[in-house]
Amino acid sequence: MGNTRKESAVGGESDPHTVFIKILSGELPASFVYRDDRVTAFMDIQPVNPGHVLVVPNEPAKDLAELNEEIAAHLLRVGHRIAKAIRQTDLKCEGINIFLADGEAAGQDVFHVHLHVIPRFMGDGFGFKSGENNFNYLDREELDQAAIKISNLL
Repeated sequence: MGNTRKESAVGGESDPHTVFIKILSGELPASFVYRDDRVTAFMDIQPVNPGHVLVVPNEPAKDLAELNEEIAAHLLRVGHRIAKAIRQTDLKCEGINIFLADGEAAGQDVFHVHLHVIPRFMGDGFGFKSGENNFNYLDREELDQAAIKISNLL
């Protein structure tokens, strides 16, 4: 998120050489928070705030479309547990952001799915800021058409 470590997928496939694969294999060090047979959680080395944790699937998936649905659900369950744990520590935490960027246009910079669990507090300087002109106000017909397109594919 907002850093300079940009890694790309090779030929549309997951890149077996991302920094996360290197962490998972032990090639690079990490401060681990949690690990099971499906996901691993470790401290972000470029944290928004102290306590910022990344949860990644153990098997690479460059984006949500490539990620197994059960692994995706487990990723969020583990993120939820970590968020609860952060709140019980003495780390400064008045709130939590759970964030997953899916694709470059959404801000994804390492193309191995990863969920950010970010402790937040008032005045920490981080946020998703948007001016009033950045929102699209659609009429009900446009909203209904978008809903149909999405629901037809579920």
